[in-house]
Amino acid sequence: MTEANAAAATIYHNPRCSKSRQALALLHEAGADVTVIEYLKTPPSRDTLAALLRRAGIAPRDALRRDAPAVADDAAALDLMARDPATIERPLVETAKGVRLARPPELVREIL
Repeated sequence: MTEANAAAATIYHNPRCSKSRQALALLHEAGADVTVIEYLKTPPSRDTLAALLRRAGIAPRDALRRDAPAVADDAAALDLMARDPATIERPLVETAKGVRLARPPELVREIL
């Protein structure tokens, strides 16, 4: 991919997470124009999370980290992630072609 046709991508990133760092590196290697949002510092709103997960085809409960508290339903999962962004599984990557929960990181290639 050249600079002229590089995809724009947004990554909801945690620099302390190896999978998130790997996904970011893959985006850079592909020549993507990347916007990095450190979601622990700048958490997405509940509505933004809901829209991202809907585009990804992921139920909110499936986007919770494994060590997150149990929740009753998807609405409760969204509430929890909005209230405590550390419970969001990472990294979420968005491009014009879609959204992927990049675990494994190579899934970002599907949306470039």
